[in-house]
Amino acid sequence: MRLLLDENVSRPLHQAIVAFVLGHEIVHLLDLDRWSGTRDENLYPRAVAEGFHVILTNDARQMQRPREVEAIAASGLHRIEYPHKHPGMIGIGLAIATVAAGLPAALNLLTDADGQRLVTLRGIDPTPASRLRIVDPAATPPKYWPKPSQE
Repeated sequence: MRLLLDENVSRPLHQAIVAFVLGHEIVHLLDLDRWSGTRDENLYPRAVAEGFHVILTNDARQMQRPREVEAIAASGLHRIEYPHKHPGMIGIGLAIATVAAGLPAALNLLTDADGQRLVTLRGIDPTPASRLRIVDPAATPPKYWPKPSQE
């Protein structure tokens, strides 16, 4: 499948996708001549004309804009979104983790799909309490943790 990355897909995420998604052609919109700044309602028909099968985007609001929804529907292209709004390194890490976890499976399913599909790659909770579990073994020793020596 030919996968077009929308211009809102970061370069670090592009590099990660190329590294772990094999067997598909991955193209970033910014690498195509005169595609930068293409309005979404024009992007989908243009992508079809260039032989793309899937567009990956971070624009969750696309599906709330009637003209863009009409263009997506008319194109027949599969649309995959990964809605992330977190800035900086945490945001890039969350985007890479979300896409790495879901994109290969999504592409496998889309390869066999009998029609257009809209896919949302579910996020990974960005709160530290959800990402990390920290144990102080002195206060809460794990099972089999050696007891401190009594002097």
